[in-house]
Amino acid sequence: MAIKTYRPTTPARRQMTVSGFEGVDKHAKPEKSLLETKKKNAGRNSYGRITVRHHGGGNRQKYRIIDFKRQRHDDEATVLRLEYDPNRSAFIALIQYEDGEKAYILAPNGIGAGDKVVSGENVDIKAGNCLPLANIPVGTMIHNIEMYPGKGAQLVRGAGDGAQLMAKENGMATVRLPSGEMRKIRMNCYAVIGIVGNGDHANVSLGKAGRVRHMGWRPTVRGSVMNPNDHPHGGGEGKSPVGRPGPVTPWGKPTLGYKTRKKKNPTDKYIVKRRNAK
Repeated sequence: MAIKTYRPTTPARRQMTVSGFEGVDKHAKPEKSLLETKKKNAGRNSYGRITVRHHGGGNRQKYRIIDFKRQRHDDEATVLRLEYDPNRSAFIALIQYEDGEKAYILAPNGIGAGDKVVSGENVDIKAGNCLPLANIPVGTMIHNIEMYPGKGAQLVRGAGDGAQLMAKENGMATVRLPSGEMRKIRMNCYAVIGIVGNGDHANVSLGKAGRVRHMGWRPTVRGSVMNPNDHPHGGGEGKSPVGRPGPVTPWGKPTLGYKTRKKKNPTDKYIVKRRNAK
């Protein structure tokens, strides 16, 4: 996927880049039957107090209902078009089954309008097709992976992401995730062949503060420039260090790498290798 640049007519334009949207129908209106309203709370709870900072404003959005389960087995569907989705980094594909039903799926790399996709146990190993891990050859790149059979895909859904099926043994498949983690997943869980499209999403430069505001992000202020009554990093003469063993949140909790996973998580037994293992 190409990256589009602009003439440097302003300082912001000099830095700004956008996705080239190759193969994406930028002028198509989303399918009305697959839209839901998306309420914005600006980071406030039912009392009107800010509980999540830096949220607010932004363009109005509607949520696209994505079919993460792909439970219409052996029913072939045709890709009508690729679309932009404001709720995720990946592009989405509008597909239509032979009986006229439409659905949105994540658009894998290399798929386009007119292509056929199908879900089932004995379908071709082709980008966009959905199969159980038991029927996917070892070494295949996959995405949109279920963790529990029938629950729908939870893993590897971001733009440019792809996992590799490494081994199959005793009813469990070993998958290498994009983070480097090696994890065991039941072989009756479904996954989609290929890599998620829009891989250049990570290379896009927003260029100016306004584009960040359009996404619903409000300004973020560093704790080190605050007063000590507002943040533990604040105060001191000139540029001062944080004065603690490590950086903390405004409420004194460790941050920037603080592990939030439970130390005795029952699913630890499925992790073969941690993402940060040497």
